[in-house]
Amino acid sequence: MPIKICHIITKLELGGAQQNTLYTLRHLSRELYMPFLIAGTGGLLDHEAASDTSFTTYFIPELVRSVLPWGDCIAAVKIWKILRDQKPAVVHTHSSKAGILGRWAAWCAGVPVIIHTVHGFGFTDQQRPPVRLLFIFAEWLTVLITDTLIVVATEDKKKGLANGIGCEDKYMVIRSGIDIQSFKTALVDREAVRREFAISPTAAVISSIGPFKPQKNLADFVRVAAAISARRSDCIFLLVGDGEQRPMLEKMCSDAGITGQVRFLGWRTDTVRILSVTDVFVMTSLWEGLPRSIVEAMCRGIPVVANAVDGVKEIVKNDQTGYLIKPFAIEEMASKIMHLLDEKTLSHSLGDRGRESITSEFDINIMVREQEKLYDALVHNRNTR
Repeated sequence: MPIKICHIITKLELGGAQQNTLYTLRHLSRELYMPFLIAGTGGLLDHEAASDTSFTTYFIPELVRSVLPWGDCIAAVKIWKILRDQKPAVVHTHSSKAGILGRWAAWCAGVPVIIHTVHGFGFTDQQRPPVRLLFIFAEWLTVLITDTLIVVATEDKKKGLANGIGCEDKYMVIRSGIDIQSFKTALVDREAVRREFAISPTAAVISSIGPFKPQKNLADFVRVAAAISARRSDCIFLLVGDGEQRPMLEKMCSDAGITGQVRFLGWRTDTVRILSVTDVFVMTSLWEGLPRSIVEAMCRGIPVVANAVDGVKEIVKNDQTGYLIKPFAIEEMASKIMHLLDEKTLSHSLGDRGRESITSEFDINIMVREQEKLYDALVHNRNTR
């Protein structure tokens, strides 16, 4: 009989963790596995998951990111009831809230194997100390009922161990993957993309991709855009994504007088087309797991200028594939971007090295196979105890 596996995630927004989870559910071997999904509601990928006939999705409206004690209790009970009825052999959770509630619900339901993927821990240096300590305590306690913590970056393993979350043997690195071959070989009509977004043939393009939320710190992207626009008029800045901070970001652009230079493109599934006209890719995040958008940009041979945080430091090599900047260093980031725009030979060299550095380790199909091996090993070990 195929092994029944449940994935649990907080919200199906258009992000790397969500897209990779859906890809895993679709591509697990049906001879060996019978997967299903539990997720909160309100994400852009809800319809995609609900309409996919290769697996069943259970939506729980109370499963949300915010800490809401009563709602969280309801969500945990609902998850427990589904797991009790479906009796999966493995529960695999993603994201902080689903990771805590889902693992405890699985433990209470008697699920034999419990796995959690850390797409960046939920505690950060930017949080108030009491909040940060509470999140660390929740992770410390929950890892006691967890068989394996998958991390997408070794920096998260270091961070977890430094905060007393689990031991060395609890961790396994499986990279968050992308379709490498597709991104490296996709043919795009660059002129058509420029016309679509009213970008002149001679304009330099600086792009960023991600949800408009505090983690991504896109206010700094706007500040960098303002700093560059004050010195040169040939730059266009593309922001792919959307979210709670959009009104604030649009007002910042208006106040800085750069509304015409910054284009808000909304959520898009054709990022390879956006990247095809991008000269420099920028990420201003304050914390990250392994940002899929940077891997995609590097696959297209685009140099990256990004904040030196968490998993970003593992894929962007300073002075080799791009530049790593200390968070909030607006002038330094602006200077590095303009340097790459001015020095075309250097820019191409960094981009080429970046493309070469994205090896099969980051391939999404290898990601799925590595997860399958882990499931098999943990189920086998549980059955032979």
